Amino acid sequence: MDTQRLILLFIFGFSLLMLWDAWEKENRPKPAAEKQQAVPSAAAPAKPSATPAAPAAVPTAPSAVPTAPSAPRPAEPAVPTTAPAARGETITVQTDVLIAEIDTLGATLKRVELLKHRDSRDASKNQVLLGPEHQYEAQSGLAGESGPNHNTPWSATPVRPALEAGQNPLEVRLEGRGKDGVVVQKVYRFKRDSYLIDVDLEIQNGGTAPVQPAAYFQTKHNGKRSTDANTIAESFGAQSFHGFAVFSDEKKFEKIELPDVDKGKASYLKQSNNGWLAYVEHYFVSGWFPPAKADRSYDVVKVGDAYYGRLRLALGTLAPGAATKISVPFYAGPQEQRRLDAVAPGFDYVVDYGWLAIIAWPLFWLLEKFHTLSGNWGVAIILLTVLIKLVFFPLSAASYKSMAKMKLITPRLQRIREMYEHDRQRMNQAMMELYRTEKINPLGGCFPILVQIPVFIALYWVLLAAIELRHAPFVLWIKDLSALDPYYVLPILMTVTMILQTKMNPVPPDPVQAKVMQFMPYIFSIFFFFFPAGLVLYWLVNNILSIAQQWQIQRMFDRDKPAHAKR
Repeated sequence: MDTQRLILLFIFGFSLLMLWDAWEKENRPKPAAEKQQAVPSAAAPAKPSATPAAPAAVPTAPSAVPTAPSAPRPAEPAVPTTAPAARGETITVQTDVLIAEIDTLGATLKRVELLKHRDSRDASKNQVLLGPEHQYEAQSGLAGESGPNHNTPWSATPVRPALEAGQNPLEVRLEGRGKDGVVVQKVYRFKRDSYLIDVDLEIQNGGTAPVQPAAYFQTKHNGKRSTDANTIAESFGAQSFHGFAVFSDEKKFEKIELPDVDKGKASYLKQSNNGWLAYVEHYFVSGWFPPAKADRSYDVVKVGDAYYGRLRLALGTLAPGAATKISVPFYAGPQEQRRLDAVAPGFDYVVDYGWLAIIAWPLFWLLEKFHTLSGNWGVAIILLTVLIKLVFFPLSAASYKSMAKMKLITPRLQRIREMYEHDRQRMNQAMMELYRTEKINPLGGCFPILVQIPVFIALYWVLLAAIELRHAPFVLWIKDLSALDPYYVLPILMTVTMILQTKMNPVPPDPVQAKVMQFMPYIFSIFFFFFPAGLVLYWLVNNILSIAQQWQIQRMFDRDKPAHAKR
């Protein structure tokens, strides 16, 4: 089997597998609706008991983590997960990279607009990450009766609305009062050129009795995929991960699938003294980062139509008049690797490169270096393609040499098939004898391409997952390498190169197989009409280089044709 044929068959089969997987996900029977859990009301809190009763409440102890959504839990008073319909005043602040809105009801971060990233539906608008469309917000406060929490009215200190020249950072300070004299100052601190927002809770016990406060930090989301999710990849079943994730030194990166949360089967590390909690979607991520070596518990649940991923930290005993402080930064921004690396260990794992990440990481590193050199991501893809072709040149050359030899003896193979048409055993023996005489390995073209297939798949994921290519222009009509070629120029050129390569390959002796190979480029090219322009560009350049290499090797063998084409 020649190289081109193996590429086509493998990727065609791989694409069919992804399509089947996507169809299965879309059409498989939905699980029966689970029994809705009771959610305590802020107006009528339940009496306290040992542990909280619904996923809606922040647990009172690190061990109070539900094992299934249907398992009843006693309620923790005054900390309902579902917020009241009322809203407080909105505080809007702006830095050079984002606009944030904080609601004084709960002192909750309700909206984050990213100034350097455009909306996928309307390029004239900025990308909104946190916002009401997906009930996406960052909540925090104190658990238990002492409060205050994300449903408590907070008062705000006047603040300048924008990060001015020479100012760094910009602070928003809010004050919330709970029971028993507990007063909390919540401070949001925004810094220049940063999507990492410091969130501080300064707790003071103004009462007459000791208290044992526990702070919680949680992310709310309705679980629906953003329209920014790559519809090209989605249509072929290559869905990037969407849901919560926990990272720890013990378990490393753990994905928490939302369907598993629905069924109460989500498995992840629930207690640790290190790590972070994040909500991951295509291109963007948000996450909480507690202090190192501070004991924390993780909990991911669904209540109503929203999911909650929260972490909780016990703050010990606070004597009357004493104060303490906890700082848990919150990241809300793009999955730009240079930023993720600087936030926390392992945070770059949120970039979903699939099961070949070990190959994808160095490929992206090279791509980034070429971009630094050229200043254009399309040019960087071309340079990376040339480098990959050079690395695999010896393997490709061996494959093309094998193909060239096969092409020379194709007429003799055809005569053998005709001579022993009704005796398959004799036909196989004659063909093997011919291979031995001409010193040809019929599978010589297979192994080199098998080695290259993982690189192709890894690069496929890099070009789909890297936000650096989102809305990145190439030349003229191509304004976004992560989207379709609007005029299908690259896919058409891609089809032409595939047809040319097919004509350069030896014709299969089997007429049926020959017919299939004749139409395969047209069938396979359909997939490339739905692939991102960046991926089509890579494959187009790869094909052009392959054609040049194959043509040169074919010329060399054509000169030796009399020696090989023995009668």
